[in-house]
Amino acid sequence: MNIGICGAGTVSGGLVRLLSKNEQLLEARIGKPINIVQIGSRNKPSQPEFEAFAFTDDVFEVAKNPSVDVLIELIGGTDDALALVRMALQAGKSVVTANKALIAQHGEELFQLAEQQGQQLVFEAAVAGSIPIIKVMRESLAGNEIGAVVGIINGTTNFILSQMSKPGSTVSFEQALAEAQELGYAEADPTFDVEGLDAAHKLTILSAIAFGTRLSFDAIYTQGIGEVQVEDIRFAGELGYRLRHLGITRIGPDGVELRVHPTLIDENEMLAQVDDVMNAVMVLSDAASQTLHCGPGAGAGPTASSVLSDLVDLCRGATIPAMGFLPGQAVDLPVLGIEQCRSHFYLRLRVADRSGVLSRITRILGDFDISIEALLQKDPVNDIATIVITTDQVVEETMNTAIQKLESSGDVLESVTLIRIFDFGE
Repeated sequence: MNIGICGAGTVSGGLVRLLSKNEQLLEARIGKPINIVQIGSRNKPSQPEFEAFAFTDDVFEVAKNPSVDVLIELIGGTDDALALVRMALQAGKSVVTANKALIAQHGEELFQLAEQQGQQLVFEAAVAGSIPIIKVMRESLAGNEIGAVVGIINGTTNFILSQMSKPGSTVSFEQALAEAQELGYAEADPTFDVEGLDAAHKLTILSAIAFGTRLSFDAIYTQGIGEVQVEDIRFAGELGYRLRHLGITRIGPDGVELRVHPTLIDENEMLAQVDDVMNAVMVLSDAASQTLHCGPGAGAGPTASSVLSDLVDLCRGATIPAMGFLPGQAVDLPVLGIEQCRSHFYLRLRVADRSGVLSRITRILGDFDISIEALLQKDPVNDIATIVITTDQVVEETMNTAIQKLESSGDVLESVTLIRIFDFGE
């Protein structure tokens, strides 16, 4: 098989090295060599591993090259990448991509084009790096009805929260982010990661595969980690929770939940043990129950491993539908707004230190049928007390209305801090 690689960055370099290192192993497994015919990049690469191959600074030339059977799209972004993938498919080439934004935003158009052209568009590397979660959900769990997918799918945010969550830590979000940037885990502009956009692209893809629905990136609820406070991590820890930035998609009678936000989970859950830059995805299904899939979520080797996995499938002639269901079988299910979702909640309130405050707060929550599961009351400082409450499951719209009532009561002195809690048993 002859391939052309578009992009000459970290992942491309990892792929070239992996193809060279495991050349004999690969040929033994697939019965044919994988040959790099051409590499395209806007800038000529300086890495020595690229020197042996024909190079062009016009990536579209690779898509037009009649000697290329499969195009590897590793340029990122959506504008040029979209035009490039379109051109390659129209030229009769299958495409392997690691571009989660491209699939989340333009996947349906491109899958339809691939089908029309008799080609394949595959994207294992677009979600969770080395973790073969696309194959697991699309193939290994094909006989299961999936009820939910919950994951740590961005290593940058997981590293930051891990640093803030260490026992006795006073590390702020800003300090943890600076460390992540110094170690190369976060970009100079970390917006895409810390505001949850990267995770939102990945969750959009996972949700569509899990439930056989259309890609719904525009409907996803996304909240980043910039407002997370160390004291909330500490208080939650006293109640037996750990904070993670999760992507959550769950199907119910009213539609599909599709949300990315900071989330408290029981400290004994498997996902709670996943630290630093690792990714992990838990799939909850009827027959297989809870399965956890964990590994490095980014980097040259892990991502190249997933790209090469797709290449091997193409070499073997695998023709499994890209999203795991037959063309034309995608269903239209409503995506629930975050206010329609049900959660347990963590609330932190700053209140005036005077008699009767706690009873008035619990009365307001009771007026909205919100049950308290646990409560912490901290010693007052300068006549201001801190109360931490966790609640039973309630629709978020109801919780928001109750919070408005609390904040207007006169007892609560500043905005209530709210963090959602996910219960894997519900």
